[in-house]
Amino acid sequence: MFALPSQRGQAITRLHRSPAVRALLALPLLVCCGGVAQAAGEVLRAALSQPDTAILVEVSGRPVIAHQADRPMIPASTMKLLTALAAIERWGLGHRFATDVHLGPDGWLWVRGSGDPLLVSEELNRMAAALRRAGVPALPGIGVDGGLYPPALDIPGRAASDNPYDAPVTALAVNFNTVHLLVRGGGVQSAEPQTPLTPVARRLGERLGPGRHRVNLQSGELAERYAGELLAAKLRDAGIAVGHGYRTGRVPDGAELLLRYRNSASLREVLSAMLAHSNNVVANQLFLLLGAEDGGAVRDLETAQQAMTDWVERRFAWRGFRIEDGAGLSRGNRLSARQLLDVVDAMAPYRQLLPVQPGNPAVRAKTGTLTGVSTYAGLVRRGGDWASFAMLANRPMSAASRRRLADDLARVEEAWWQQR
Repeated sequence: MFALPSQRGQAITRLHRSPAVRALLALPLLVCCGGVAQAAGEVLRAALSQPDTAILVEVSGRPVIAHQADRPMIPASTMKLLTALAAIERWGLGHRFATDVHLGPDGWLWVRGSGDPLLVSEELNRMAAALRRAGVPALPGIGVDGGLYPPALDIPGRAASDNPYDAPVTALAVNFNTVHLLVRGGGVQSAEPQTPLTPVARRLGERLGPGRHRVNLQSGELAERYAGELLAAKLRDAGIAVGHGYRTGRVPDGAELLLRYRNSASLREVLSAMLAHSNNVVANQLFLLLGAEDGGAVRDLETAQQAMTDWVERRFAWRGFRIEDGAGLSRGNRLSARQLLDVVDAMAPYRQLLPVQPGNPAVRAKTGTLTGVSTYAGLVRRGGDWASFAMLANRPMSAASRRRLADDLARVEEAWWQQR
């Protein structure tokens, strides 16, 4: 069902037996890891022998290594490359997400969540300062409108844990729906100076042991309440009196638009941060927004999935793939190495957004990890050339091994590249 070949490179499945690849695997270069010298091609050689691994490498658009390149695999967080590309082509790198703030007829301040993926504490400082300049009066309370997304939104693959990568996705999400806490001496403090401790954060901290913790806000309802509390604290810091009232629902009829706050970070900065830190909330915020029609609400998760599927079919003419979320959390996602390499090639003009491999600035790539799944895809520079590579393994593989695979490609002799 999934293994439909693309038009280009249909006859390359035996390339790993070519003289160029044999030359690569026989290289005498050494890579040292933990004091143990290993042949430079060892990781690549192992990948090419595994039935549960797919790998494809291209130089200047020409395939030079292929192993099970059309086999559908779980992409894990390399799915974020596809989400990033879709966002770039939808909005452009200069786009800035906006959040609307209204004053209700009864004097309450209402914030309508717009899915801004980078609404962090520093942005709330700027928002509060702008509202102060707008002459906002004393407020009885804060209302939060999270109606852009459907209630009880369930992202496939998200687990019920405290880990930041399992944070809920909400239309109004501050600090990626996580809190950073310090528990010591029987008390709870904020672990970052720019973020005041709110009642919700305090309650979460009271059940944690001593030390520093970054935990997620667990549910959409809790995340929205925390957003309202944190904005209220920022408004008080800006000199605006705010009561402790809190409401959720739709912005009331007759409310006045006070401010359309545009995030100081552009999409370029959003994507760079998302890929560097593999932020699941940011990726799935973008995924859902890509499924919104004409700036309206996201009807349901299936609508977002279908919107991304339709875009992929138009953009790449793929068949036999499956997309269930934008972060790669779901084990239902399926991409082949060839399809993933299509994405890498399309991202080549934006390669500065990809993380630099630690210890090797010649490699810009994104890793992906789920239990029993290891993936790696990106670009490696050799002289004046950039080679695109994609590796998907349905087995555990250490980050060090994935880095050594890219190192193999970056350190091969110039003569090998000239055989392309």
